[in-house]
Amino acid sequence: MGVLADAALAAGASVVGIIPRSMVEREWAKRDCTELHVVENMHERKSLMAERADAFLALPGGIGTFEEFFEAWTWRQLSFHDKPVGLLDSGGYYAGLVDFLRQGVLHGFMTEAMLDLLTIGSEADEVLQRLVAGIRPAQRMDVSKI
Repeated sequence: MGVLADAALAAGASVVGIIPRSMVEREWAKRDCTELHVVENMHERKSLMAERADAFLALPGGIGTFEEFFEAWTWRQLSFHDKPVGLLDSGGYYAGLVDFLRQGVLHGFMTEAMLDLLTIGSEADEVLQRLVAGIRPAQRMDVSKI
């Protein structure tokens, strides 16, 4: 996340950081963000991120990325929000996951419509364009639903 934030700042973009207090105390906060919000816990972090976001995009990452991706997708499926959710399969990183998700459809644990809620692609420009096209004006997530 820090590398992306640095690149965005260098390009003149705004960067909003949302971090739990315990992570600030470990000195993991990126203090040169345009905005830095310190919250009490991970639930507050994800709620504020979801409220502020126009769309969600998972880049290759670890367990925290997986958890946040699945939560954003689940919230979309449950109609807690109507914001685009994407998965950037850079270098085939998520190919196995996408195959696994398709197995969920084949075995009847998910519908094709659930999978269709995702924007999946291997090229950042293409995925970003599709996500931006799916943003509805003035959409805000009602975090009281979660």
